[in-house]
Amino acid sequence: MALEVTDWTPSGDLKPVGGVVLVVVDIQGGGLNSPVENDANLMPGRAERNPKAVDLVNSFREKRVPVIFIQEVHKPSLVDIGRELDGSEGPHCIEGEQRTRLHPGLEPRPEEYLIQKRRYSAFFGTELDLLLRGYQARTVILIGGMTDVCIHYTAVDAHQLDYHFRTVTDLVVGSGEELHEAALRAMKYLQRDSLVTSQSVYEWLETVPAVEEVPA
Repeated sequence: MALEVTDWTPSGDLKPVGGVVLVVVDIQGGGLNSPVENDANLMPGRAERNPKAVDLVNSFREKRVPVIFIQEVHKPSLVDIGRELDGSEGPHCIEGEQRTRLHPGLEPRPEEYLIQKRRYSAFFGTELDLLLRGYQARTVILIGGMTDVCIHYTAVDAHQLDYHFRTVTDLVVGSGEELHEAALRAMKYLQRDSLVTSQSVYEWLETVPAVEEVPA
């Protein structure tokens, strides 16, 4: 009989295994105050999360720890949206719309990777697994949204592909408080060390040796 996880208190210790990559999942909106049409009905916290996500990405860059950016995108024809319209969402993340663009400050640099996905999981039908193997990563750190949708399904696939995943609980936002918490409990059920705080990530980054600039 499966045990129910009732305590989703995040750990203060990142406990990474092997190589680490930060995966920034669907922090979109292009700077709009309401990046989704029904934003008023969703869990608050995006406005506070987004600049903190930019800060964390820049901290990873300073230590030369890889960052991969994920963006959900669909053609206006919706030929690529599949069964996503069967649930609670209508058409979303349409190519060309401002709300589909990445949040300012989270644009990939030339040496970084942007993966555009057509489904909720960042692994499904994408090259994410290939890139993580190229980086020799064993641990993926997840930030972004939504906790109960794209973060959850990406975490599940990471688990099934034998990665260690760490979800930064104060840098993810769900489609509702209860759904956010339920998703975090489900992730902790998969991996007992999966829930962490941004503070634990920063403390780990402090232990990463600085990389000296190569003279031009």
